[in-house]
Amino acid sequence: MLAGAILGFAARPLTARRAPEERGAEHPPKSEVKPAGDRFDALVRALPLGVVMLDAGGRVRFANRAAAAIFGFEVSRVIGMHAIEAVPSIDLERRVASALLGEASMGPLIVAGKTGNRTYAVSVYPLADPPPDADAESAAEEIRGALVLAEDQTEILALETARQEFLTNVSHELRTPLSSIKLMLETVNESPDDEARDIFVPQALAQVDRLASLVQRLLEQARTESGVLTLNVTEIDLEAVARPIVRSFDPQAAAKNVRMDLRAERPVLLEADGERVAQVLVNLIDNALRFTPGGGSVTTSLDVDSGYAVIAVSDTGIGIPYRDLPHVFERFYVVDRSRARAISGAGLGLSIVKQIVDAHGGSVTAESMLGSGTKFVVRIPVAQSAAGR
Repeated sequence: MLAGAILGFAARPLTARRAPEERGAEHPPKSEVKPAGDRFDALVRALPLGVVMLDAGGRVRFANRAAAAIFGFEVSRVIGMHAIEAVPSIDLERRVASALLGEASMGPLIVAGKTGNRTYAVSVYPLADPPPDADAESAAEEIRGALVLAEDQTEILALETARQEFLTNVSHELRTPLSSIKLMLETVNESPDDEARDIFVPQALAQVDRLASLVQRLLEQARTESGVLTLNVTEIDLEAVARPIVRSFDPQAAAKNVRMDLRAERPVLLEADGERVAQVLVNLIDNALRFTPGGGSVTTSLDVDSGYAVIAVSDTGIGIPYRDLPHVFERFYVVDRSRARAISGAGLGLSIVKQIVDAHGGSVTAESMLGSGTKFVVRIPVAQSAAGR
């Protein structure tokens, strides 16, 4: 509908000029009412949709500010330029040439920019003007130019890609434990003795715990991204929160022969949501322990610096490649998916950590070198008078 209106606007100057005396008799003077054409002209110029009008020679005769932002040109400089000069795209030039022959086209257009390629939904329409004495049903229209409409869809496509990856990853993370549970229960059901039950029931329960943990993390992710995350800010003793959490990982660490340490450099009192801070610690320690092989160690350090409570969780694990470090806090980002699947990594824990820390007005960073361990550092303001209430 909008494209049709703009097409009407574009064609208006070509047809209306033939009979100017037909306009205005029934309208108030210009001093009283701004002409509708001028109002629509102003609307088109202000549209977030890029609009470029070309004459019959394929040269720019109008472009709005959105088109200038999309294609990276200055409106004042491109007027009179050929389409290929204004927008250096062979694909767009071909589509403009087709429009000047009467053929409309719609489709994506990828344009290279300083910050990378961007994808636009571009429609190119012919601007036609029928002869004044022609029969409307039989006369061929004379092509007077072309209209280009462009909309930046880079972010939309990125969101769609993220959505598809989300569905793929969730499907896999749910399917794997469900398949394992089904196989174990079938084995127990078909076995005539109790040995299979003793072996497989605990394993099935562990897979159920894995599913419950994944669902809980998905719910936490949904809450934080929807803005529903609320903080119950009170004064907490950071060591009192951290010590029982670290100790709760002792059995798991002992089974892997990994040493667990807690270092409280000095007392740290801060205003924060104790349950959320505990969740940050759980996710960071769990992540460190899962990627630390036997004989290694996981150390949680607590300190205060320049008005910030500092939580550092470091390990002697396998480390993170440099190229992956900027992405580790992204939802479902996994450095090595085949490795993560083997150790039940879903790629949600660190994303949730970042959401919680951000809600407290703090920051979280990762330092690592492949093969040399990883260190996550969380900084949360000691005073939360303006944050999260």
